[in-house]
Amino acid sequence: MRKKTYAAAALFAAAALTLSACGSGDDADNAVAEVSEEAGSDKAATVLDKPFEKPDLVLTDTHGKQYDLRKETKGKPTLIYFGYTNCPDVCPLTMNNIAVAEKQLAQNKQLSQAQKDSLRIVFVTTDPERDTSAALGKWLKGIDPDVVGLTGSFATIQGGARTLGISIEAPKKDKKGKVVSMHGTQVIAFSPKTDGGYVLYGEDATVDDYTKDLPKLIKGEKP
Repeated sequence: MRKKTYAAAALFAAAALTLSACGSGDDADNAVAEVSEEAGSDKAATVLDKPFEKPDLVLTDTHGKQYDLRKETKGKPTLIYFGYTNCPDVCPLTMNNIAVAEKQLAQNKQLSQAQKDSLRIVFVTTDPERDTSAALGKWLKGIDPDVVGLTGSFATIQGGARTLGISIEAPKKDKKGKVVSMHGTQVIAFSPKTDGGYVLYGEDATVDDYTKDLPKLIKGEKP
């Protein structure tokens, strides 16, 4: 078993650099993740030796109501992803992969209704000026209406992401005049037992990966 220490936002930098609208900047402060990995391991999940503390975020949900992340997800298995609805590739792919995996598990009765109901999937926008509550609600309805969509001030969102080692930059226009939001593409899973963010997924995680891991994540077990 090898142990490595990484700047969390850089864990998947190589993949992020290939993106035009979804990427990772350099403002991740000194957030560090320690992981133990087996030689030759090809698992999509990275189990963190030192779990992240859940961000202290109070934002607005798709119904225009205040949503206290820590309070609303306390004791619940929770997946958190930072992205934006105008993303051309990684964001919709990531959210669809999770949604499809959850649906397949429920249909195959590999998840009980109680387990499915306990899972919290949270999508926090990195482009709050365009991603209003209504815009988030419309976009998520086409993916999974049960996903919690959150928006608010960019500074608040950026600060919350930074505590997880996820770097995001303020939306800006590219050379073609298109507004893009550069952000880290990690999904972080929080345990219902400790509320700590103990598992991290990169953008290469597939439907099969989530289908395999969700039953364990819901129980707070290591994938």
